[in-house]
Amino acid sequence: MTSSQKSQRLENKWDAALADGMSEPEKLLYRSNLLGSDKRITNYGGGNTSAKVMQKDPLTGDMVEVLWVKGSGGDVGSIKMDGFSTLYMDKLNALRDLYRGVAFEDEMVGYLPHCTFNLNPRAASIDTPLHAYVPALHVDHMHPDAIIAIAASKDSKAMTQQIFGDSIGWLPWKKPGYELGLWLSEFCAKNPEAKGVVLESHGLFTWADDARDCYELTIDIIQKAMDWFSAQTADTEAFGGAAHTPMSAQERRATATRLMPAIRGFVSGAQHMVGHFTDNDAVLEFVNSKDMPRLAALGTSCPDHFLRTKICPLVVDFDPAKPDVDATLAGLEAAVSDYRKGYQAYYDRCKKDNSPAIRDPNAVVYLIPGVGMITFAKDKATARISGEFYVNAINVMRGADAVSEYQGLPEQEAFDIEYWLLEEAKLQRMPAPKSMAGRVALITGGAGGIGAATAERYLHEGACVMLADIDDAALAETAAGLTARYSSDVVRTVNMNVTSEEAIAAGYADIAVEFGGVDILVSNAGIASSAPIEETSLDLWNKNMSILSTGYFLVSREAFKLFRAQDMGGAVVFVASKNGLAASPNASAYCTAKASEIHLARCLALEGAPMAVRVNVVNPDAVLKGSKIWQGEWLDQRAGTYGTDKDGLEAMYRDRSMLKRSVLPEDIAEAAYFLASDLSAKSTGNIINVDAGNVQAFTR
Repeated sequence: MTSSQKSQRLENKWDAALADGMSEPEKLLYRSNLLGSDKRITNYGGGNTSAKVMQKDPLTGDMVEVLWVKGSGGDVGSIKMDGFSTLYMDKLNALRDLYRGVAFEDEMVGYLPHCTFNLNPRAASIDTPLHAYVPALHVDHMHPDAIIAIAASKDSKAMTQQIFGDSIGWLPWKKPGYELGLWLSEFCAKNPEAKGVVLESHGLFTWADDARDCYELTIDIIQKAMDWFSAQTADTEAFGGAAHTPMSAQERRATATRLMPAIRGFVSGAQHMVGHFTDNDAVLEFVNSKDMPRLAALGTSCPDHFLRTKICPLVVDFDPAKPDVDATLAGLEAAVSDYRKGYQAYYDRCKKDNSPAIRDPNAVVYLIPGVGMITFAKDKATARISGEFYVNAINVMRGADAVSEYQGLPEQEAFDIEYWLLEEAKLQRMPAPKSMAGRVALITGGAGGIGAATAERYLHEGACVMLADIDDAALAETAAGLTARYSSDVVRTVNMNVTSEEAIAAGYADIAVEFGGVDILVSNAGIASSAPIEETSLDLWNKNMSILSTGYFLVSREAFKLFRAQDMGGAVVFVASKNGLAASPNASAYCTAKASEIHLARCLALEGAPMAVRVNVVNPDAVLKGSKIWQGEWLDQRAGTYGTDKDGLEAMYRDRSMLKRSVLPEDIAEAAYFLASDLSAKSTGNIINVDAGNVQAFTR
């Protein structure tokens, strides 16, 4: 074995000193988190773990056996104690007498709440019987690529025997549920020496009577499968060898930048979709291979893979040797339409009298030779995770097709999983999407007070945000705070000088490839200056006009290009100023530039309306909190103009307003939210003054 292979071995992370002081439920949590920390062991949200524990019954005081098992949903890598369901084992065993056969197995899920121990609100998963009816105290169910490659092979039973002998058994494909739990129970009764079982087209079950033994058995079995595949495929070209040469990283990203907004526009009919681009080595090896078209058409095998990635991907017609992105774009609409028709036909072939209505017929996964993989979903995390699941599927196909013949789930079985009534019930229980779910916003001046507050407001409503600013340190600090509150999936940053056409184009390319496009532009980059007219230099005048007028024009022009490519509307919000309507002494350059912004917004509202792009203005006044323009000379200059000091300036602004209130960044953010959201869907070309009242700024 090479040093490289050794470095890729699964690490035994069990810390006996740490675990010895834990209770059995705590060891279950520890084991679960260790297993979920390595995606070679199981994918995100995939698999589950359990422990059978003796505990005191809160009603009788008697010691009873309780099943602790990962609850419905969640991820073993990040699960906490409240993520486990707890159920009385004697009640779970009593369910056997209520079972009416495989035709009625779904009704057994309704009995699980009656087995709950200690009023635990965590819903039990469909896999609960699979854990309950294995007699061992500790059970792991994982979805490792190496095991699924065995499970998805045409001769998986023989391969399982060849690799593991009698220590690991094999069961044919069966949809997860109560019946499969009984199959496992029967297998254990007939094979008391077995340590686990491979489930065809599904995954791995392993068990032991000690938490550490179970953990170590699980990683040992997976490592054995990995080693076997490594030895068997060492001299085999993956996927039949290469049919294409990958483009350079820069060319791949540039191609994705153009394709993603167009695809996003085609697939966002029912709701706004968010994209994710992947061009790692595994993806490039697959999309550039000879066998990719054949294997992609077979779909995925593991239910977890399938539910995330749909029946099959859409392979985009693109030749990296003769790249013609315009031709590919011209053919995309027909390709998407053909996929929808194919999905409708699949639904019509497989539906049953009680099947749920057809869901979104668009592809989730888009494979592009020479370029990589694009995934689209209702939010960024789901798009990213869908891509990760398809990488798992690629790994499975690589292994299975190299040593045997890869086989996806039979079409009817796949449909029965996708349109399972229990899966539909789970979807129906999900909370309603937030008001900006699937929306993507670019905010210039994003590291300042108003920009950061607007980003926070949008993120709170489910949007993805790219913060643009020229202050890298402030960008990093702002992004870190937002990421901690909303996750790294939904926050991006870009250094963007709004006076540079090149920087702006690069920023929009970044947002296109990071999220798939843009829906909202908040033009908020700012500068302020104060000087009597005779002391206003041409440089000072031009600087104000360059950032506040030309800069707003440039970022809007690029946004309109992307809006048109997507063809799904959009919203532009200019953060202007009260001074754009009301003159102010010693600030002619600033006031004139702000007035220019407002009239530019009116012009853009006219041009944007035919493609459902709305353009509106927020006019703040005297927002001192968090504002970078109030941290330098502007503060001293305005204080001097009004004959006060720094401490008295905010009070002066507050007291001169009609409402006698200070204006905060959050107030501007609320207006920016209203103007970008569907609450103002019938408003364009408008101005909202958020200035606590200033009669000179009343619009007429």
